[in-house]
Amino acid sequence: MPRFLFLTGKGGVGKTSVACASAVALASAGRKVLLVSTDPASNVAQVFGQEIGNHITAISALPGLDALEIDPQAAAEEYRARALAPVRDFLSAKDLASATEQLSGSCTTEIAAFNEFTDLLTAHGPGAGYDHVVFDTAPTGHTVRLLKLPGEWSQFLSDGLGDPSCLGPMSGLEKTRDSYAEALGALADPGRTRLALVARAQESSLHEASRTFDELLEAGIAATHLVINGLLPGAHSDDPLARSISHQESEAIGSAPARLRALVTDTLELRHGDMVGVDALRILLSSTAQTEDSDVDVDQPRRPSVAGPQLSELIAELSQRDHGLVMVMGKGGVGKTTLASALAMGLADRGKDVLLTTTDPAAHLDWTIAGQAPFDVTSIDPEVATRHYRDHVMATKGASLDEQGRANLAEDLRSPCTEEVAVFQSFAQAVEQSDHRFVVMDTAPTGHTLLLMDATGSYHREVARNSPELASTTPLTRLRDPGHTAVIIATLPETTPVLEASGLQDDLERAGIRPWAWVINRSLSATDTEDPFLQRRIEAETAPIAAARSNCPRTAQVAYLASPPVGLDALRAVARHTVGSMAG
Repeated sequence: MPRFLFLTGKGGVGKTSVACASAVALASAGRKVLLVSTDPASNVAQVFGQEIGNHITAISALPGLDALEIDPQAAAEEYRARALAPVRDFLSAKDLASATEQLSGSCTTEIAAFNEFTDLLTAHGPGAGYDHVVFDTAPTGHTVRLLKLPGEWSQFLSDGLGDPSCLGPMSGLEKTRDSYAEALGALADPGRTRLALVARAQESSLHEASRTFDELLEAGIAATHLVINGLLPGAHSDDPLARSISHQESEAIGSAPARLRALVTDTLELRHGDMVGVDALRILLSSTAQTEDSDVDVDQPRRPSVAGPQLSELIAELSQRDHGLVMVMGKGGVGKTTLASALAMGLADRGKDVLLTTTDPAAHLDWTIAGQAPFDVTSIDPEVATRHYRDHVMATKGASLDEQGRANLAEDLRSPCTEEVAVFQSFAQAVEQSDHRFVVMDTAPTGHTLLLMDATGSYHREVARNSPELASTTPLTRLRDPGHTAVIIATLPETTPVLEASGLQDDLERAGIRPWAWVINRSLSATDTEDPFLQRRIEAETAPIAAARSNCPRTAQVAYLASPPVGLDALRAVARHTVGSMAG
């Protein structure tokens, strides 16, 4: 095993479980291991049941294993403190406030978190004393950007761009030029780094893994391994739902893209319980795990259903409005794209003017809709948004500059930070449309969305300070207005996703945004399955569902489907579904 192990893939495929189980296996074999989460919405602490945070922390249940959750906000705060320390005593209060404001944007947050990441790959960084450093990464779009950044920033500095002498967010970049080059070398060296793609045995998951393979290869990083996680055991069950799921999984694996079939592949079976704690993580990779899971009493009575209100009830309540913003938020893999598409379909079927859009760089709206929808569909593509933003700035701010001024402005706009600004601008334009129609927004996984919310807050403060008369029209003002915006938190009926969703709700409420509803997606409790293994999963759903319902007075449940809800008819069925009727 090389020193560095990266687990990456679409949200919800089990990256954290596989990364934690790998780290536990290595530490149990006597190796000194550092487990690192680069996900801004990390749940490694929940898996091990102890506080971790932004500093290396020993895992008390297993000697030899330490963990670190890179927190972008905490990293940015430390970055600001280091940048301002040399000048703090020499600046006036006004100048110090101005310098602090320069270091308060999303660009600073990204650079700070990125610096922590690259340090771990260097010979003298905090990862130097470990036999292995295992990275549990954020969902695909965020991770692809993170892994590409060493090259992008190295190129930016090599070109002599930016202004490293200023007190802005890029003030410390020049000092880290060598670190970026070293990190880039480590990522591209298969002798030091192994990158494994994690996927589910589902068509969309495997195709996203294939796209990730291509995007990373363009950045000079080759994935060599594939982990297909969560295969349903008991492929010969007579239960219609279990039989259909097993059939879908076999079909998806059989038709996986050729480039994936060329990778070293491991398969892991679905467990009946949550992967929480060292003992559970050991079972995940154990060769004897099948015995533990197949020990099910097939004669026991069916578990009672805990099915609740349906998505159609939320749509009916929303349709009493004429316009507004509907934002579907949550961690990766909870089905945000499907739920947002079904909400858009339900509103359109009630005669509403609807725009469905996404802020997720790895979204697959076109694949989910698969047809001519009765509503408008757009996506905020970071590359397209950045190109339009650069063109707009050059045509406006650059119009009055001389040739040298335009050249300097063009160089500034080549900073990787420009993408964050451009994505926010596109987000703000989409939000503005909700003044006269429904805008249903499929957001990126939690961590990425929180960074976007941070940019929204920074913009609001800037407007309130410089143009207070316009502060009531910023995107943040609209998001805080419950009469205008309905934030829907999507989750799964499992302990960890519900805890993650609760954390997201806390973050939103600190920003003055109160979620309107929760949707518990892929609920076996809302099906009529009698498969013994799935019945044990239903039993495990009871407590998480109760916890979810206690967080918000308005909830809905969507049944676990035997096949992905792809296409207009399937989405319409999700929007109108009757409990139990869709599962078989």
